[in-house]
Amino acid sequence: MSSRRVVVIDDHDMFRAGVRSEIGASVDIVGEGADVDSAVKAIVAAEPDVVLLDVHLPGGGGTEVMKQVHQRHPEIKFLALSVSDAAEDVIGVIRGGARGYVTKNISGAELVDAINRVAEGDAVFSPRLAGFVLDAFSGAIDISSVDEDLDRLSQREREVLRLIARGYAYKEVARELFISVKTVETHVSSVLRKLQLSNRHELTRWATDRRLV
Repeated sequence: MSSRRVVVIDDHDMFRAGVRSEIGASVDIVGEGADVDSAVKAIVAAEPDVVLLDVHLPGGGGTEVMKQVHQRHPEIKFLALSVSDAAEDVIGVIRGGARGYVTKNISGAELVDAINRVAEGDAVFSPRLAGFVLDAFSGAIDISSVDEDLDRLSQREREVLRLIARGYAYKEVARELFISVKTVETHVSSVLRKLQLSNRHELTRWATDRRLV
């Protein structure tokens, strides 16, 4: 079997370099992209077997990349590779056309196996994430209400929401996202207002009920 042709899309240069180093001997990495525009150009130019796609990208996110590419090349397969294991990210990217979703703690050998399986038409998920997909189809997660509420929040507000709901202090959120504590406070106030919640305890319960943490 010839090497799978792969394009790697992620907005962190170091992460793309790490993927290339980890799996470059087993697959043929034929392109890279760091935002929606560069991703679409790289994918259309290379026409790879599989695209490794980060969910959160400047310019509209991974779903926008899939939408634009599939208009021209519906046969190209996408495998989401993300640090996020939140239900709405998993469901959103699968709805957008990805054939699988794995998290960034996956080993190189497991990633190569996932790429080969997706290229052959299989769907591949990290075990915990497969549960989200099944729950969504069974109705255990009300995806429409999750989408509607989350659509009110910016990408940064969603990140802050998730960390606060996981019990991070404001200082820890600031350090994790490379922003000031004052900016964290501003985002939390905005999230509470948009979701009509009163405090971080309600916010945590809201996020937990929707399986966002």
